[in-house]
Amino acid sequence: MILFPAIDLKDGACVRLLRGDMARATVFGTDPAAQAASFAQAGATWLHLVDLNGAFAGTPVNAAAVEAILARITIPCQLGGGIRDMATIETWLDRGLARVILGTAAVEDPALVQRAARVFPGRIAVGIDARAGRVATRGWAETTDIMATDLARRFEDAGVAALIYTDIDRDGAMGGPNIAATVALAGAVGIPVIASGGVAAMADLLALRDTGVIAGAISGRALYDGTIDLETALRALRE
Repeated sequence: MILFPAIDLKDGACVRLLRGDMARATVFGTDPAAQAASFAQAGATWLHLVDLNGAFAGTPVNAAAVEAILARITIPCQLGGGIRDMATIETWLDRGLARVILGTAAVEDPALVQRAARVFPGRIAVGIDARAGRVATRGWAETTDIMATDLARRFEDAGVAALIYTDIDRDGAMGGPNIAATVALAGAVGIPVIASGGVAAMADLLALRDTGVIAGAISGRALYDGTIDLETALRALRE
């Protein structure tokens, strides 16, 4: 199972939100590139980046910070937030991202996801962010009537590289991930599923790994707070 350290970007800084609330942001650093380099030096093999402002604006906002990260490190990065058209997808992939994450677009323009997955095989992921099982969009500001599993099944044969499932009520709350819902999603489709939201301790990572069906886990606040030591976690997951 791959561990993805998260760098969430708001106004150019590294932050963590509580349950997706932009008004409840904790700033953990003002140099995202340095934070990325620290994660890479600790042995991370992937990074998970989110343009929080972009998710609300519907267009990239923290591009300068993302570009600084890409210029600083060599490990692959995936990015979500404000990516809602083919031109933006192409631009980010051309700038060195390994993978882009489409969330709102997956709900509002599924044909875009399908087309992008064909044009850029292995480089398109779908972000499924849910409250009580229902998908939320536009920076989690709007909750739809679409169930997470139903959305995932729409892309079963599209060729997307991964599904990133976030339980919004767990995100940033340090209360543990929603393992049952993540496992259920992984069992419903053949697409690799990455768990996000609530990872607070080493035990959470091991529990996700031990399901045998979850391909990756994203952790942010626990790494910044030090409740998970990245080097120790990576070593444990390898073993």
